[in-house]
Amino acid sequence: PVEAIRAEVAAIGDRDLDRRVPAPRSDDEIGRLADTMNAMLERLEAAGTRQRRFIADASHELRSPLAVLRTQLEVALTHPDPEVRDTLVAGALQDTERLQALSADLLLLARLDATGQSRPTEPVDLVELARGTVAVRSTDSHPVTLHAPDDITVHGNALWIGRLLTNLLDNAQRHARHTVTVRLSTAPETGDAVLDVTNDGPPIAPADQEKIFERFARLDDARSRDDGGTGLGLPIALDIAALHGGTITVLDAPDGTTFRTRLPTGRPSPSPSASDTH
Repeated sequence: PVEAIRAEVAAIGDRDLDRRVPAPRSDDEIGRLADTMNAMLERLEAAGTRQRRFIADASHELRSPLAVLRTQLEVALTHPDPEVRDTLVAGALQDTERLQALSADLLLLARLDATGQSRPTEPVDLVELARGTVAVRSTDSHPVTLHAPDDITVHGNALWIGRLLTNLLDNAQRHARHTVTVRLSTAPETGDAVLDVTNDGPPIAPADQEKIFERFARLDDARSRDDGGTGLGLPIALDIAALHGGTITVLDAPDGTTFRTRLPTGRPSPSPSASDTH
């Protein structure tokens, strides 16, 4: 049985991860070994499926704006009217900015995926970070109100946590009717930092509350494309929260929708070194 398992594993390549090793019926070490190998193969198959789907989605997202951009430039190059040319070039510049934003998001997702389970450990003043992030958004279409205590410190990467808040605020601005509220607090039962971003827009249907965190998901495709959304803002925020040992959930609020982020305030334990494992 061990040789059968070894031979099957040796024959499995990256193109046929749907194969499984033979599992003996006996409930012993060999049976548990086969079950463990098959569970690992299932995880590898799922990861490969996610990667292929992500590449296909990214290619689709890049293909459409590139085609529009090329058409705009080709028409602008040959059109005799200077005003029309200026309009086409302005549109091309806007599409270029969207492609730049999409490329930056894809690069950040690749970095987050490569980081894996290695949690950053620098102390971050969450209150000061929130104040600074809100202060630079004074020209947003809807006013942002911040409610925060004097001090909440988490351990992580300040740049990435700032990106998490920025993405949540971008999403709130996109769907708010009038106002956006940011509220910081500490969970009494766990001591976790709680970051609530609330907008007074329409609620999110329960069936869509998980879908919105999928990469390239858009509940309102036309509106999201018009305002430059890439469909990656919330997935990036979720990945950043997970990297810091936290979560993001959607709550139905009386005045709209709340995205609640919970981040642990305790310093994460360092990963064991190679010498510690022997």
